[in-house]
Amino acid sequence: MAGNYEKIRALYSRLRKMYGHPEGQWALWCRRPKTDEMREQVIIEAILTQRANWRNVEQAVRNLSSAGLLGLKGIATADRQMLEKLILPSGFYRQKSCRLKEIARFFLNECGGLHQAMKIPTHLLREQLLSLDGIGPETADDILLYALDRPVFVVDEYTRRISVAEQISSVTSYNTLQELFSSAIRKDFRTYQDFHALIVINGKAGR
Repeated sequence: MAGNYEKIRALYSRLRKMYGHPEGQWALWCRRPKTDEMREQVIIEAILTQRANWRNVEQAVRNLSSAGLLGLKGIATADRQMLEKLILPSGFYRQKSCRLKEIARFFLNECGGLHQAMKIPTHLLREQLLSLDGIGPETADDILLYALDRPVFVVDEYTRRISVAEQISSVTSYNTLQELFSSAIRKDFRTYQDFHALIVINGKAGR
């Protein structure tokens, strides 16, 4: 196990040297600190990016912004058909409009707003997010890590691929890799944000 930890730390160091601070699509998600508006945008993008190309997500975000709906209150009050039209470029627009409405309702009504949500212990908030329709571990942890600054390591397909390629672990289940990476790296949301983003950047570069 100690050897795996060393491999993970060496991987992080190598990716930092190769790419520096995550830029491009990660400029907002890895920005520190974030305003409330930025946090809400990350939450919205975490839904839109499900099974979507990032360029298409960007177009959907521009549409929402132009309509004055790039925020949880805007999403919550938006007409469903109009919302579907605005997020059409991201694909699965009917499902995603429902999920956006649900996540907005959750933060605004169940949590009492973003600031109140940030007071909820991480494990409880994660359980609540996972109970929402269409919110799996990756999306829940994206929101926790990138929108709410919780030290929760995100696992995705790029994490699985690099874990096998670097001989870190042949077991690539979500919980196994999350525990492995979380144990190897100091528990800090800044490091977790950058590390996961760099893994994705590296994966998209075909390395």
